[in-house]
Amino acid sequence: MFVEMNPSIKIDRAAWLQGPSAECSVAPRDRKNPWRLVLLGAPGVGKGTQAELLTGRLQACHLSTGDVFRAASQRRDCDQSPAMKAALEYMRRGELVPDSTVWDMVRERSQCILQCDGFILDGFPRTLTQAELLKELMEKEQLSLSAVVNYELPVAEIVQRLSGRRTCEKCKSVFHVTERPSSGGGICDRCGGRLFQREDDRPEAIAVRLDAYERSTAPLIQFYKSLGLLLPVVAKGSPDEILARTMERLAQVDKLTKAL
Repeated sequence: MFVEMNPSIKIDRAAWLQGPSAECSVAPRDRKNPWRLVLLGAPGVGKGTQAELLTGRLQACHLSTGDVFRAASQRRDCDQSPAMKAALEYMRRGELVPDSTVWDMVRERSQCILQCDGFILDGFPRTLTQAELLKELMEKEQLSLSAVVNYELPVAEIVQRLSGRRTCEKCKSVFHVTERPSSGGGICDRCGGRLFQREDDRPEAIAVRLDAYERSTAPLIQFYKSLGLLLPVVAKGSPDEILARTMERLAQVDKLTKAL
């Protein structure tokens, strides 16, 4: 089941990033048991990196709500759906996007969840309400999640990771003062732009983000645990080490599924 993706296949996620008016370049392959995963984990644990690595290993689409918001913010207003316009307006005001608006945005792209040949959801669901809505949608189509991977890391290490991040003001490349420093100090190795620390990567802002995550996600973790879907994975070490740990846990799920 764990087959490397054919490098000639490009998953452009057009329908996910742009909405229902766009079509992805890859047609469903109609595999017998495609992987349908949700990734959980506090800011800084490396969910995005793991999602990209898992995409190649599991031949699944990386469906990130963060990518949707970033793509939409660069499009003209006339190309944005009402749900997306509403979501971006909340974000511009620095407010949390309500569950109803997030769900409207995801529902516009439900074909990516219901019809694609496997997916890795990153950034959704984030609340118990969103998880219940996703469950109802999939049950209606007689589909189910394979697993929910919860990446765990002590708070002190999360703060160290995030507070050490530096972002290029031009190309947005990300470095770390100790783990991945730029060779030019405060200068980007890729484009020569100035590196800076984002406001939400400052220790005081990180504490607020982690508190908000804990309050919204604790019930979500219990929800998936009660359904027998939760797979805790320690997020220490290099991305490859964390990937190996994740694949080991998924292999256990695979064996159990085949035995049923």
